[in-house]
Amino acid sequence: MAAYLCPPAVIHGKHAVRTSQIVDEVRGRHPSSAWAPRIDGIAASTGIETRGWMLPLEAAVAPGSGSGLPAAGIGPAREALAGDGFTEQDVDRVITALEAIPAPQTVQERTAPAWSAVQSYGERAARGALQIAGLDAANVDCLITSHSTTPALPGLDVSLANRLPLRSDVLLLPATQWACIAGTRSLALAADLVAADPDRVVLVVIAEALSTTYQPADDTLESLIVRLLFADTAVAAVVTGRPRPESVLRLDAAWHHTLPGTQDLHRLETREDGTHFVMDRRGPRAVQETVTAMWEWLRLRYQDDPGSWHPDVLLAHPGGTRVLEYMEETMPDGWPSGLLRHSRDSYTSGNRGGAAVFDIMRRAYDAGQKAGSRAVLYAAAPGLTATALEGQWL
Repeated sequence: MAAYLCPPAVIHGKHAVRTSQIVDEVRGRHPSSAWAPRIDGIAASTGIETRGWMLPLEAAVAPGSGSGLPAAGIGPAREALAGDGFTEQDVDRVITALEAIPAPQTVQERTAPAWSAVQSYGERAARGALQIAGLDAANVDCLITSHSTTPALPGLDVSLANRLPLRSDVLLLPATQWACIAGTRSLALAADLVAADPDRVVLVVIAEALSTTYQPADDTLESLIVRLLFADTAVAAVVTGRPRPESVLRLDAAWHHTLPGTQDLHRLETREDGTHFVMDRRGPRAVQETVTAMWEWLRLRYQDDPGSWHPDVLLAHPGGTRVLEYMEETMPDGWPSGLLRHSRDSYTSGNRGGAAVFDIMRRAYDAGQKAGSRAVLYAAAPGLTATALEGQWL
């Protein structure tokens, strides 16, 4: 399967949003919620103090351009009020009051600015990855893209094909629904593509504006956690079938796993006011099942050398600290400690979704990961589905 990966380019959201800002905004909006007395402890438990967003917090909490007047319009509202016995003067006062109430942002108002940012950030990441690899847009034979939180057709693939620009014969492979698994699964697909043609150059670009799931009106505990966790990031990397001077990681094998009957545990829902990320408290336990299955895959892969083989670095995006802790608790005996240090470091500035594994990989590279180090990359996503890769640092 050997595929060669150049260091990724990582573009963080330029707007630093502090956890204290989110806590103040949510507390002011939902002072009577059941979890309000615990909000400081909940926020502290995430371990995240600041995250980068492509758009400022003010953009997420701003009212829409419409009013609280029902969509039916002023005329039908007047008729309904008059028919219910309101005087003309009372009707005027009610209509005026309704018009003064700001309506929530619509799907278009929430998504359009974020989609524009995703394209811009994606282009910056793509250009950065090509520069790191010592290539230019004319060298790209295939482009794999993912952007789950900003639905668009055409998508990021076509946008980048025009922005970079790419050759007209480049194979475009958009994978907009991969979400948190985009990092590992895109690399697995890229490895298959270069295995079929070792001279092929594959560019992977993932740009996620997860802040679009920040929904001010939601008052559930799960919605609070979503608001505290997510960060916006664009990443990109070049994968080739032959080693290049810039290559830093060789990918040797891939593993995929999907749990049946878990498609409703975590999901995106599009409603009138935009995209909502719906969490289920059973999710971490299901993700842990995929971790257990991954350990078994690695055990079978190295069953002839069970006493000495272990990864030297584990680049894992499981979605939260609970699963990171589970991974550490269930690692085979004899594996060294600290394998997840770069994963934990990445998480302290937010959950980056599909961009996370590339960000974690970049941290390992910047820290001077030694040549010959054995690496395992892992991610799980709504579905519940997981992909892992195993390889060696060059």
